[in-house]
Amino acid sequence: MASKEGEKGKNAQGTGDNKEKRRKESILDLSKYLEKSIRVKFAGGREAAGILKGYDPLLNLVLDNTTEFLRDPDDPYKLLDDTRALGLVVCRGTSVVLICPMDGMEAIPNPFITQEG
Repeated sequence: MASKEGEKGKNAQGTGDNKEKRRKESILDLSKYLEKSIRVKFAGGREAAGILKGYDPLLNLVLDNTTEFLRDPDDPYKLLDDTRALGLVVCRGTSVVLICPMDGMEAIPNPFITQEG
């Protein structure tokens, strides 16, 4: 019985090695945004903008001249007009929710909010 358990362990490791050999590929091609301004939204509601200096397949980002957009203390998903300068920042890929270029981006009113009047 002990030998069968040992064989099972070997088989499980063998399949794990095959998965490990496969290289992770990023779904996004961020190379076209290198050295350009981007805006990043994070899990939890934080937002930042900066110049994309580098990235990896796990979506870890390096931003320079980064500015964080501060949030309303009462409503964490509502942004204020206040910002703070962060400088050079490494953003962890697991917390990145959205990446968008700053060029050609404009704010529009939320179409899902019913207007009271």
